[in-house]
Amino acid sequence: MTRTLSVILPAHNESAWIDGCLGALCASDPLPEGWLAEVIVVPNGCRDDTAARARAWDERFSLRGWHLLVEERAEGGKLGALNHGDAVARGDVRAYLDADVLVSPPLLAELTETLATEAPRYAGGTPKIAPQQQRFTRLYTRFWTRLPFVTTGAPGFGIFAMSAAGRARWGDWPDIISDDTFARLNFTPQERTRVGAGYSWPMVEGFANLVRVRRRQNAGVDEVAAIFPDLLANADSNRPSKALVLRLALRDPAGFLAYAAVALAVRSPLFHNRSRWDRGR
Repeated sequence: MTRTLSVILPAHNESAWIDGCLGALCASDPLPEGWLAEVIVVPNGCRDDTAARARAWDERFSLRGWHLLVEERAEGGKLGALNHGDAVARGDVRAYLDADVLVSPPLLAELTETLATEAPRYAGGTPKIAPQQQRFTRLYTRFWTRLPFVTTGAPGFGIFAMSAAGRARWGDWPDIISDDTFARLNFTPQERTRVGAGYSWPMVEGFANLVRVRRRQNAGVDEVAAIFPDLLANADSNRPSKALVLRLALRDPAGFLAYAAVALAVRSPLFHNRSRWDRGR
C-alpha cells in the first residue's frame, strides 16, 4: 500500500526564498519504499510573485514523481495557511516547513521513516544556522547555538513533522503566534525525536531585528502558556542553568555580551513589533 508524506509550506511574500526552498525539497533523497510525497505551497496575502515562482517548479517535481500543489489565499496569515494546507493534504505523515528553510537531502526520508508508525510521534531535524552577514549577528548566533534549546531535543523551528496519530491530537490550528511551540508541546519529550539529518535556517540580521524577533518568540511562548496551560507539562527541562551560562560566557565573552544585550533590550518598549508575525526581514 502506498503511503504519502505531505509537506505543507505557508508562504507570505517569499519571492526571495521560495526557489531555494523548493529546490532543496526537489533534491531530496528518495523516500522509504512505498512512500510518495506531495508538496503543498500556500501563498497567503502575497504582493509579490511567490505563487508564480512556486508553480514554475511543477514539472521538476513531476519528473521525480512528486506532486506539487500551489493553493493561493488572498488573506494573509500563517495559521490560516496551515489550516488550508491540512484541508487539502492527503499525507499519512505531515511536515510543516518555513519558506526560508533549506532541507538537506536525507532529511525528509529520515523524518518519514521515524514517523511511519501508528503511534502519535513528533520529529524534527538538526538545525544548522545559515552564515550570517553582520558581526553582531554572528556573535549572538555563536552563543545562542550553544544553549540547550538548540543543542538538545527537537526544537522544531523552521521545520517539524508528525505522524497521523500525532496530528489527530487537535483539529484546526489555533490563531496563535507560535505554531511550532504549540505543536511541539502537544507531545511529551518521549514522543519527540530529533533525526540526524539537518536543515539550514537563517538568523535575522542586526541588533534591532534580533530584538523584535526574540520579543515575538517570547510572546508566542507566553500566549501558548496562557491559552493552553496543560501543555506546559510537556515542556523540555532544558532551561540553561546559571552555571552553564557562566561557563559559556567565560568561553565566549563577546558572544555572551551580544546575547545579553538582546535579552535586555527585549524588555524595552523601544522595540515594538510591527506585527505579530514580524520575522525581522
